[in-house]
Amino acid sequence: MTPAPSAIQDLAAPHSKTGPADQSDVLVIGAGFGGIAAALRMRARGHSVTLVDRLDAIGGRAQVFERGGFRHDAGPTVITAPFLFDELFELFGERREDHLDFRPLDPWYRFHFHDGNQFDYRATVEDTNAEIERFSPRDVAGYAGLLETSRQIFEVGFEKLADRPFTRFMTMMAQVPSLLRLRSYHTVASLVNRHIKHPLLRQAFSIHPLLVGGNPFTTTSIYTLIHYLERRWGVFFCMGGTGKLVEELHRLLERAGVNVELGVDIERITMKGGRATGAESTDGRRYIADRVICNGDPPTVYQQMLPGETRSKRAIPEAATKYSMGLYVMFFGTRKQYPDVAHHTIWMGPRYRELLADIFDRKILADDFSLYLHRPTATDSSFAPEGCDSFYVLCPVPNLLGDVDWEVEGPRLRDRIVAALEETIMPGLGEAITDDFWMTPEDFKRDYRSMHGAGFSIAPIFTQSAWFRYHNRDPHIPNLYFSAAGAHPGAGMPGVLCSAKVVERLIEEEDRAAAASGRLAQGA
Repeated sequence: MTPAPSAIQDLAAPHSKTGPADQSDVLVIGAGFGGIAAALRMRARGHSVTLVDRLDAIGGRAQVFERGGFRHDAGPTVITAPFLFDELFELFGERREDHLDFRPLDPWYRFHFHDGNQFDYRATVEDTNAEIERFSPRDVAGYAGLLETSRQIFEVGFEKLADRPFTRFMTMMAQVPSLLRLRSYHTVASLVNRHIKHPLLRQAFSIHPLLVGGNPFTTTSIYTLIHYLERRWGVFFCMGGTGKLVEELHRLLERAGVNVELGVDIERITMKGGRATGAESTDGRRYIADRVICNGDPPTVYQQMLPGETRSKRAIPEAATKYSMGLYVMFFGTRKQYPDVAHHTIWMGPRYRELLADIFDRKILADDFSLYLHRPTATDSSFAPEGCDSFYVLCPVPNLLGDVDWEVEGPRLRDRIVAALEETIMPGLGEAITDDFWMTPEDFKRDYRSMHGAGFSIAPIFTQSAWFRYHNRDPHIPNLYFSAAGAHPGAGMPGVLCSAKVVERLIEEEDRAAAASGRLAQGA
């Protein structure tokens, strides 16, 4: 049910129910993007909704840090598939453009390679081809072939599968011919290498799985659909940052009448008769609901928030689970500007495949690294005082299954990153930094309850995708749902926003079946 343009006023006060104040049709645990989207979609269907989060602001990992006049977004910084945000406002007869300014970026990403070469991944195919030609003229045709393959995968992997439930094995089997035809059992790196021959361009065009926590050499080639997805809609930055995006979504939640409660640390999901009945917080607050949607990390939910007798039946076996890498994220401001550093910069170290093996397989912190730099002041000057820059640097590292003492290695890695950037693209950086701080996998485990401190929940390998991934509805608890990075279709903003759409489809099917059953009973 989609309300008419004026329906937001009608929804502003959730219908009351008998019983405790903390009772609702739907309880959403976790206010990351997947939880926010699920809450809005359920509210638009007329359900009373309570959204809770243990942090003091919504957004999940998309928190905002403000220090010394500098602002830093802590969460996702790349916006693709902006229509998924448009839909959330349209549910209530509003236009996203009236609240949020999404600016297209060009270049999308600037690659700085260890040998000093630079490659700009541009907003048009023509400009990208010109960049490719500087490296390898024959790879211009190869890139065209890669985009065409990406389009074919996109038409199946995104348009047909991303927002469809995979709760039944036969749903997966129906897609097997298409998946085999598209060679989805191959990896992203192997597919890219079929089309692109220059070694540095191979790195640039296979890097996308790292944006969702995957090793390009083990991630299913389904994820090459990101190439066409970016070409289809572009790459954007939200003016005011991800924090502004979260702020406006919070206001939309309030206008829609979603009950948002922050600082609520849910300890366990309550059960009765094989069904979820709500949840209890660490301070004893009880929430009663007909349906429970979890936006938290599924492994954590199953291992820590469900009754002991349910865990072994519901969770993917821990011993068989492959997790995404960890993240070391450094935030800093500079008293000068670096205009040659693009909005999004990928700084590549001397090793590629070998470094990824150290991170994902051997789980050791190597002496070298590769980095993603976010410089929002390239587009939005409000992030720093005049004449200054704000930065966020992400370094893929082993998750906590590796043996790294982050109290010791955190400061060391900070110094090595600063030295490497100072020697290459940011001269004088050490003296220019005004203030800095960082997060390690330990912080992800503590603050975001991410299993093993993994940055993106479970890894996006073939045997952990679609039906093999955590289901959006638990197979044994019929009113427990997931709209999270660890559930289908996966991590990243498009992934979790589509996950919420899957949950909506499941509940819509249930409501329709219940209505039909009621009509049959009345007819009898």
